Amino acid sequence: MDWSDVRIFLAVARAGTLGGAARALQLSHPTVGRRLKALEQASGQTLFQRTAEGLVPTEEGASIVALAEQMEESALAMARRLAGQAQDFHGTLRISSADWFSAYMLPPVLADYAQAHPRVEIEVLTGTRLFSLAQREADIAFRIVPFDTPDIVQRRLVGLRYGAYVAADAPEPVFGDGRGFRLITHDTSTGQFPDIAWLTESFPNARVAVRSNNRNVQARLCAQGLGIAVLPRPVGDQLAGLRRLDPPTPPPGREIWMGYHRDLRHLSRLRAFIERVVAHAALHDERRLDEGSG
Repeated sequence: MDWSDVRIFLAVARAGTLGGAARALQLSHPTVGRRLKALEQASGQTLFQRTAEGLVPTEEGASIVALAEQMEESALAMARRLAGQAQDFHGTLRISSADWFSAYMLPPVLADYAQAHPRVEIEVLTGTRLFSLAQREADIAFRIVPFDTPDIVQRRLVGLRYGAYVAADAPEPVFGDGRGFRLITHDTSTGQFPDIAWLTESFPNARVAVRSNNRNVQARLCAQGLGIAVLPRPVGDQLAGLRRLDPPTPPPGREIWMGYHRDLRHLSRLRAFIERVVAHAALHDERRLDEGSG
């Protein structure tokens, strides 16, 4: 069984359907079906049972899933090691982050990097899904929590302040009350958000108007006068139509963590990008200190 067959087998086992496997592998539905049938014929085993819920591994199929995953990890490790030795500045650099971070924090970094290395194609991946660094879905990722896998090289990049905002022409809400106001909050089912807890505690008599897992959406709704929102300062301070409040105690901040797989630590186009990110983060910290002393 070669690696191309293993990829088909694992994709079907994970997706449970030929269509889902085809989308994951970026192949056509008929191609996946044909390759799976050929694999079963070559092995002399039925690897999946067709059920109303989809394709379920048979006993024979289930018995090789772990071995197939080991083979996958070895193939991915080989690809990462080879990619990590590349010393030229061309190819693709995939960056994963939250939507607001890519929209408000990364543009000056990306502009600087693209000017210095025009042959590198930059791909920015956003959304709530955590793209896999081990599978090279992304080369580098930015998150508000530390990475929890041992093969990831990570560092705290910058401390990030948050602020409470209302529409520019909105009246001033009373801290500790909030009566007559509405709140724009975050979907907290995906994790802990201390800033959202602060918001609801700071304005206990305000009702929740809307929840969104997108900070850009929250900011736009806030600018339209829909309610009070807590936003990362790089978002709220740059968006026209917002006014930052001055409560007795500010919302809790977060930290931005940067991580990449250790096999890519010598990849030249990645190292050059990291250098620029770190330099821009240092400038961000300097501006924050200047504001604090002013």
